[in-house]
Amino acid sequence: EGHLRWLYLHHAAARGSDPPPAPRRNDPIMGELNDDPFQAARLILTLRREGVTDPNVLRAVEAVPRSAFIEPELAGLAYEDCVLPIGCGQTLERPSTLAAMIQLLRLQDVSDPRILIVGCGSGYTAALVAEFTETVFAMERFRRLADRAVQNYQHLGIESVSVRHGDGLLGWVEAGPFDRILLTGSVSEVPSGLLSQLSDGGLCIAPIAEGETQSLVVLDKNGIPQSSEPTHPHTPLMSGVSKAL
Repeated sequence: EGHLRWLYLHHAAARGSDPPPAPRRNDPIMGELNDDPFQAARLILTLRREGVTDPNVLRAVEAVPRSAFIEPELAGLAYEDCVLPIGCGQTLERPSTLAAMIQLLRLQDVSDPRILIVGCGSGYTAALVAEFTETVFAMERFRRLADRAVQNYQHLGIESVSVRHGDGLLGWVEAGPFDRILLTGSVSEVPSGLLSQLSDGGLCIAPIAEGETQSLVVLDKNGIPQSSEPTHPHTPLMSGVSKAL
């Protein structure tokens, strides 16, 4: 069913039709699959030391099992604050970095926000964001990762994320406008066509690379920076769609 849902979205994009509405997450299933609460509690302390103070963001990190989005042999590192490989040459960012990005989204300022995740990977970031809203759209240029994300959501009972295999830097026009857009990888600049898919008052959070340094930058619809802070290096976001994977 998850694979068929992904195929529907992929082909619907080619026809230009609207995507199906995003359904809701099943809390009981998520609860059954949570990891060791002591490991989660230790990670929460790490996030607090790194400046993540929003209680809703901390609850989301505690609720969503990171181990479900990585290879089984790496499960022992799920609650370490480190970058982990997820295949296709991509990585899952450290929890402190993702939590800081989600905190910058200021989701408490918007009622039931409509959110676009650019760079879905294996699905962890969108799963965290889905703790705040029932309308999350996620794009991934690697077909293998997009399919894996759908399978992960199906396994965890997360039903509020719609996934499309495509070029995330082009956005998802028919699913917009979005209250928030989050880029999970670094870019030299955010394409204006992507920013144009923000709603009035909407915000885009992106790791912007300048030389060898990167900053988490909050942009408005016109591309005007609202804030900026240093961040750890992110894997670059590439344009286009992978043909091999």
